[in-house]
Amino acid sequence: MPRLATPLTDTQVKAAKPREKTYTLADGGGMYLEVAPTGLKVWRMAYRQADGKSNRVTFGSYPAVSLSDARERRALARKQRAEGIDPAAAKRQLKQAAVAAEFHSFESVARDWLRKTAADRAQTTQDKNTAWLEKNVFPVIGGMPIADISPRDVLRALHVVEARGAIESAHKIKQLCGQVLRFGVANGLTQRDVTADLGDALSAIPQRHYAAITEPKDASRLLKAIYTYDGHPYCVAALRLAPLVFQRPGELRSMEWAEVDLENAEWRIPGTKMKMRQDHVVPLATQAVAILRTVEPMTSHGKYVFPSIRSDDRCMSENTINAALRNLGYTKEMMTGHGFRAMARTIMDEVLNERVDLIEHQLAHAVKDPNGRAYNRTKHLPARHKMMQRWADYLDSLRLGT
Repeated sequence: MPRLATPLTDTQVKAAKPREKTYTLADGGGMYLEVAPTGLKVWRMAYRQADGKSNRVTFGSYPAVSLSDARERRALARKQRAEGIDPAAAKRQLKQAAVAAEFHSFESVARDWLRKTAADRAQTTQDKNTAWLEKNVFPVIGGMPIADISPRDVLRALHVVEARGAIESAHKIKQLCGQVLRFGVANGLTQRDVTADLGDALSAIPQRHYAAITEPKDASRLLKAIYTYDGHPYCVAALRLAPLVFQRPGELRSMEWAEVDLENAEWRIPGTKMKMRQDHVVPLATQAVAILRTVEPMTSHGKYVFPSIRSDDRCMSENTINAALRNLGYTKEMMTGHGFRAMARTIMDEVLNERVDLIEHQLAHAVKDPNGRAYNRTKHLPARHKMMQRWADYLDSLRLGT
């Protein structure tokens, strides 16, 4: 019968000195303290696997792992053996899970999602999404394993945003979190998008109406004011172009020279920049082409038609057009950069009697044919060229009082 090991004492463990060769001190139950010539003391346990082969598992080094700690780990290992579990394999899996959890934190997955889907959105949207996550989400749940995130975890981050009064931003950030989580689901990193459980947890977004001038006489005064504005040349050109093309402010300020064909008088906006995610063609009237010709010598060396005055690598600020309107005396209750869309939609329909479907095409709204199919982006392009020229001529007549 094998001799039973006498259990070690704390004094013995502490007093164990290094020797010329590694030696061991047994504590019983297969566990022993291994003492290396360097003085390193490591707790290990020897055991036999199910196939009869010998193996060992390491519990950690002394004094970080005390004698009592090592015995607790031995008890767990023996319990695992009784249940048919290999202690060394179980420890290895636990370590791998911990590493995976750290690697697959919400922040790491979100940054991976931002990087892999960057081509699907405009750079300005990419920058905004990144900033929203970095400022509002990562500080709260960024370090958590994405698989462990619950609806309440996401809600904690959203409530911070909501408390600032940024209700609409809170809803958009919730959508962002949902996209990241669905990306995680698709890559096998988590089970589901938990934002689906938030329901009405956030306050409703206040209904917003963009202020707009829709009466011809008021539009006449606005256009005259615009042509007296003496701000920065980039802003002057963008402000004069806005009513001629009546696209969304974000699309206008991020206009790129690569999208503009002055010879054919067209501005082709890629779907990544559009709200409906579909490519959009904007016919340019001769007046619009003339405005672009004035800024071409100033900005065509760079990417953007209307760059930031601080850096050619960024487009014009989202507040530039609205700030110019304020300088002209138009408050946010009177007119906004987005309001040029409503102005065109109303006057072209009610005053100029233009075809509504052509107007809707120019607004990049969804327009379907009699069979319920979405029209091709180039549908009725010649007719839309003529309509846009009539619109530009009409705006000139309002501005000049003719």
